[in-house]
Amino acid sequence: MRAEIKDNKLHISGYVNVPGRLSSRPVYTRKHGKVMETIEQRAFTKALDKAHDVRLLLDHLTDRELASVGAGNLTLKEDQIGLRADTVIDDPEVVQNADKLRGWSFQMQNVKDRLEQRAVGLPIRHVEDFDMPEISLILHKNPVYAATSIELRSDDEEVEWRAVEMPFEVSGNAKSEVDYTDLEHRISAARIACLLYTSDAADEARSVD
Repeated sequence: MRAEIKDNKLHISGYVNVPGRLSSRPVYTRKHGKVMETIEQRAFTKALDKAHDVRLLLDHLTDRELASVGAGNLTLKEDQIGLRADTVIDDPEVVQNADKLRGWSFQMQNVKDRLEQRAVGLPIRHVEDFDMPEISLILHKNPVYAATSIELRSDDEEVEWRAVEMPFEVSGNAKSEVDYTDLEHRISAARIACLLYTSDAADEARSVD
């Protein structure tokens, strides 16, 4: 995941999730219990096609919106690798702590899945379709928590979060301009001194002759 700070803004580009991979740890669901899980290819595309907007939050806090698709400062697209995000963030806390970002997380609602039973090991839950109202950057929370995080709302709507911990490669101002005025003045002064010295030495040599 690449992150670049420029003009007090943080530009992040990279993958939120890669479909087709089996979860590294079991996931707990109300419907199936303890399972392994994989997000099917094109599931993110379907989620984006249905979404009126997708918000980018900090640590899943609804009052800490960093960007959104609707605002034009967040782009989300599923390509041949996975769900790719491109965003520009001007939140001071996030910009100042860019090197401490721990990963991505995304929310799933109204999940449609199928269960694959196995002779050995836990069943595999294939997530084929879901709604995705928000994704999050994880700064203060441990992204591992989301691998087993499920919330049951009062209307029995099941909300799930999935997270991936990944390092952010943060670079500073790529094209920051350096003021070389003082150095140029010193170089000019040195050149003048050198010319004066050379001229004086030549005059002295002529007088000796």
